[in-house]
Amino acid sequence: MQGFGNAFGTRRIFSYHVMMEKILVIEDEKTIQNLVKAYLENEGYRVLTADTGTAGLDVFQRENPDLIVLDLNLPYMDGLELAYRLRQTSDVYILMLTARAEEDDRITGLKSGADDYLTKPFSPREMVARVEALLRRKRQQVVQINEISYHHTEINLLRHEAKAGGKLLDLTPTEFKLLWTLMEKREEVLGREYLLKRVWGGDYYGNDRVVDVYVGQVRRKIEEACGCTLIETVRGVGYKFVDEVN
Repeated sequence: MQGFGNAFGTRRIFSYHVMMEKILVIEDEKTIQNLVKAYLENEGYRVLTADTGTAGLDVFQRENPDLIVLDLNLPYMDGLELAYRLRQTSDVYILMLTARAEEDDRITGLKSGADDYLTKPFSPREMVARVEALLRRKRQQVVQINEISYHHTEINLLRHEAKAGGKLLDLTPTEFKLLWTLMEKREEVLGREYLLKRVWGGDYYGNDRVVDVYVGQVRRKIEEACGCTLIETVRGVGYKFVDEVN
């Protein structure tokens, strides 16, 4: 299969530092599913699989995996609908696979709740690197302070809750971390590169356009909750959070 290289070539030693984290691969193309499964198992992860969106939802509810590798085009329930459903109850990390290269389709995948995406055909090694980067963010989410509160907004790390105008915000894990970073650096202009390193990690492989997409989503959710525009765009520089202190 072009673009995927030798699926079962050189085997690497298991990386037991991941402590057998569970990954659910929801992919209807068996060749790709087996490829992804083999590479992830080679890194020491426990891998579960499903061929359809409905089957994937069942496995997720039963097994509670740490991360989902989710194909966009699935039978019975596509990846977008499944991601929307997952985000109703879960903050699980989602890496979306798509055969579509158009920017609008990638943005739609991110807006559905995905934390990252890969366009087919992809490098299995890059796929593993992105999985590891997402899970590393999960392991390293340790901050000295647990709560930030301003005039219209408050965010609590321990409860993983964010509010605007007293209303709970329905944020994905990436959106939550982005809002935390912006609130933590209130009134400072934060550039794309800084936000990529703080929110997505220094080893993020994607385009910095993802920052604009996620800032837009967080801004919209805050505006819907309290009618306030609290994240300003500084043209050519970055973004800043402008809520007043209590």
